[in-house]
Amino acid sequence: MTQLQKMEMAELSKHALALAEIAAETSMSFFRGRLGIEFKHDESPVTQADRAVEAALRSYIRDHCPNHGIYGEEHGSEGLELDQIWVIDPIDGTRSFLSGNPLFGTLLAHLTQGKPDIGIIGMPALGEVLIGRRGQGASSNGQPISVSQQTKLSDAILYINEGEKLFRDTPDLFAKLMTTGQTRRFGYDCYPHAMLAMGHVDVVIDYDLQPYDYLAVAAVVEAAGGIVTDWSGSRLSLESDGRIISAATPSLHRSMLSLVETLA
Repeated sequence: MTQLQKMEMAELSKHALALAEIAAETSMSFFRGRLGIEFKHDESPVTQADRAVEAALRSYIRDHCPNHGIYGEEHGSEGLELDQIWVIDPIDGTRSFLSGNPLFGTLLAHLTQGKPDIGIIGMPALGEVLIGRRGQGASSNGQPISVSQQTKLSDAILYINEGEKLFRDTPDLFAKLMTTGQTRRFGYDCYPHAMLAMGHVDVVIDYDLQPYDYLAVAAVVEAAGGIVTDWSGSRLSLESDGRIISAATPSLHRSMLSLVETLA
């Protein structure tokens, strides 16, 4: 990475962290309060808080990065033909948020020519902000983080996200996952991937995601030394199908790919 690229990355990182702070302040002003809730066509909920957080983030981006595009969950997309794009999930885990569960997050990814180079996983109610920078490592609240060194799937801590959807759509795979790894937990949304980046979890399998759900977590996990792909092993992009595997090591990743390829 050239000195100019490092300077550009540092400036983008400042903006990313500023956006995470705005998102935390805005979302916490609504958390565990009275929320107006609507349901989208796919029956996923959206609240006043989702829209308010994204509106605040878009306003900052327009003011400070006017030549950047935006791909947002709640307010649509603009400038996707531009070289630099921000991908926003204002509240990842709206069902957690509206039920008072603190494991909701804000996800931000910065893409240059379609490739994530910065990712943010902000956990407002937990007071945690993870940032990953391509080629420069990852940190949580300013402290360096890295994935585990686990290589054996039989000894791994596995998180299964969107378990009820996996049970509904891929029952054979779900049954196999119930006997995979040393410890299994069900989860949702971004925090299992954050725990993987911090070295607490070894593998996360996820399903039925959108770009604003997976691009930021991929950037953070990869900066922390892990691997994130779709279920066929391809790198993630705006066009990926929303089925992903996060793994701490290449060996774990290969093992999970073999498992899903035979049963999915």
